[in-house]
Amino acid sequence: MTASFSLRQLEYFVAVADSGSMSAAAVRCHASQASISTAIADLERRLGVQLLIRRRAKGVSLTEAGSRILGRARAMLAQADEITAGAQAEEGRLAGRLKIGCYTALTPFLIPLLVDGFTRLHPAVDLELIEGQQDEMRQALVQGSCDVALLYAFGDEAGLSCTTLRANRPYVIVAAGHPLAGRESVSLAELADEPLIIYAQPPAQQNADRWFSLAGARPNIRYRTSSIEAVRSMVARGLGFATLIQTWPTDTSIEGLPLASVPLSDPLDHVELVIAHASHVIPTHRARAFLQYAEKTLAGPGGPDTSG
Repeated sequence: MTASFSLRQLEYFVAVADSGSMSAAAVRCHASQASISTAIADLERRLGVQLLIRRRAKGVSLTEAGSRILGRARAMLAQADEITAGAQAEEGRLAGRLKIGCYTALTPFLIPLLVDGFTRLHPAVDLELIEGQQDEMRQALVQGSCDVALLYAFGDEAGLSCTTLRANRPYVIVAAGHPLAGRESVSLAELADEPLIIYAQPPAQQNADRWFSLAGARPNIRYRTSSIEAVRSMVARGLGFATLIQTWPTDTSIEGLPLASVPLSDPLDHVELVIAHASHVIPTHRARAFLQYAEKTLAGPGGPDTSG
């Protein structure tokens, strides 16, 4: 039996569900808002169910039927994409769409490097980038809205298959003129009274609370900011210290002021940077190639840094 709807209609429906509005989906799909709206209305008519609840000036939300159909729509689009990619792979090249997720704080340090190198090797692969917080990336993987994601491994990664790219112990940064700047190491207990500058996005504060608790102390949180560069700049100006995980590629702030890194003497566990995919999904050829490229490019100590 021939389907009464098109893959394009499913693509528009998934785009609206992911972005939350017709206008955002239109930008994502390089189509007009009117064509998106018309296609989805026709899809609803052909399926005989309402997929979306439209609210003027407030975007859209999925109906119960829409939520059920969304997963199937994603699977059908993935299968169609894989058919095309498989045919092209037989000619010796990878092609098709690959959705890459990344924890927001890691994006500027990992994504440009990986996208540049991977697209040089596989120019026919269409990379789509998705950013978000740790929990958002996990949810995106499980729900199928991204194929692979770069994130930190904290606790139980249920539902995900993770490959460790590197592991680093937390450390602190202080202003170059700080009394601790020349120390070989410092304990968190020694820093308990010092003002702590926190990257405001999870899991930074949870990490600080846990690390200080293990040291038998409490953090003196003075400032919070959602900009990691602001964290480093405030530290460089002597307004406090910060805890980090990966090794930053420069020892100056964005303003050009010097910073000093000091190892922590506390017996803290290493934090793993991983690339993950949903454990219930068999990665496509494109996803496997990206996983291998990321592992080859990023594996080992050091590398770009973000906040802990």
